[in-house]
Amino acid sequence: MIQTDIRKLIAYGVKTGLVQREDVIYTANRLLELFGLDELDKCDTDVTMDVAELEEVLGRMCDYAYENGLIEENSVVYRDLFDTRIMGLLVPLPSQVIGRFRELYETVSPQAATDYFYKFSQDTDYIRRYRIRRDKKWVTSTAYGDLDITINLSKPEKDPKAIAAAKLAKQSGYPKCLLCPENEGYAGRVNHPARQNHRIIPICINDSEWGFQYSPYVYYNEHCIVFNTKHVPMKIEHATFCKLFDFVKQFPHYFVGSNADLPIVGGSILSHDHFQGGHYEFAMAKAPVERSFTVKGFEDVAGGIVKWPMSVIRLSAEDPDRIIALADVILDAWRGYTDEAAFIFAYTDGEPHNTITPIARKRGDSYEMDLVLRNNITTEEHPLGVYHPHAKLHHIKKENIGLIEVMGLAVLPARLKKEMADLKAAILEGRDLRADETLAKHADWVDEFMPKYASDGLTAKNIDSVIEKEIGLVFLEVLEDAGVYKRTPEGQAAFDRFTAGL
Repeated sequence: MIQTDIRKLIAYGVKTGLVQREDVIYTANRLLELFGLDELDKCDTDVTMDVAELEEVLGRMCDYAYENGLIEENSVVYRDLFDTRIMGLLVPLPSQVIGRFRELYETVSPQAATDYFYKFSQDTDYIRRYRIRRDKKWVTSTAYGDLDITINLSKPEKDPKAIAAAKLAKQSGYPKCLLCPENEGYAGRVNHPARQNHRIIPICINDSEWGFQYSPYVYYNEHCIVFNTKHVPMKIEHATFCKLFDFVKQFPHYFVGSNADLPIVGGSILSHDHFQGGHYEFAMAKAPVERSFTVKGFEDVAGGIVKWPMSVIRLSAEDPDRIIALADVILDAWRGYTDEAAFIFAYTDGEPHNTITPIARKRGDSYEMDLVLRNNITTEEHPLGVYHPHAKLHHIKKENIGLIEVMGLAVLPARLKKEMADLKAAILEGRDLRADETLAKHADWVDEFMPKYASDGLTAKNIDSVIEKEIGLVFLEVLEDAGVYKRTPEGQAAFDRFTAGL
């Protein structure tokens, strides 16, 4: 079977354009070497392979590798390291990929270039299509628009042996992190994913060298990562706004944004300066401006407060440089802004709390930037953050609210898939949730929403939609908790005080 699978994989490479006809024999020999085989058996029939078969073929190849001592353990971590090594033998050199991208960019369009690179990143199995399809996704309608809800299942959980091996493995500083350019082609190890099938497009933004790639876990369409080629920490400053718009000018069909630069309200990787973008319109981007304002000296820039559970200022103008200039004013003002009545403190004990999550996009002939005001202050009552999901919501979402969540897409932990399945069964059977060690944390939440469905009752037919809707409403509360200015008359009056002071 390994002989057939080698032939099928080569056919897949030719079909997807990863392997040129002239490179078929060369690729076959490299695969034979990997599997310790001397020759490729003669075959009288043509072998074909569809994209949908990739998971199955790679799975059989990993089975063969384990049975023949090529893989140390038959677990997801070791199999992922090996099947990435397999795919790496089919992937063109970085220079070839970059050349094709630039050719399409210059002769066709920026979108043609990104279309090519996105498909390429899936064909190489860097983005594992078959795992992404397992992610659970739905939409919850709210007063602020349709929120996207996802339970992330595409990132595999490590087994205990792999976790133990990772702890014992030599700690290496190469690559320094998952965003460093040294990941391109890296073989990986038990505590670092393999990246032989990974390619990066070099881009220049704001006269500095950056890289362009896609996220292997694509939370939304064409979820890309734009990163500094130097391992430098995240920082929101004038240059950040310049870089965001420089990227949008080069790829006007994409939005791009940055996580905030402080713990709690920042993203998961604050040690490496990077942005996230893509070809997708989030609910926040669709949300209307609720109240307009003008800043003296910037009458050519439309300013407004967005109807959104978090605190968002939207700036719009035909000249992005004017937006950048006003964004500088707002950032500078917000960094040092304190309003005790609204429980906003710029500093406590010398520690800064105020920062911004910025998002840039092109809208017709104009440019837009959304500035989401963030504050990471903590208290005894809210040790993880006052403007962070509060404790009553942690049964669904406890992690940081980063750029993606800010814009209206919930990335929920994989544990919820099983917990929600068990919860539905327990509710339908009328079991005591508090008697179940895992489900007890959801009991108060269920008690809260059950009265809403008392008249019709919960049945096997409607419980899925009910649970999904209620999870979506929890995410709405998460965003409201993360909002610095609350959606109350007092909160919005405090927001207006800030904008009026600009």
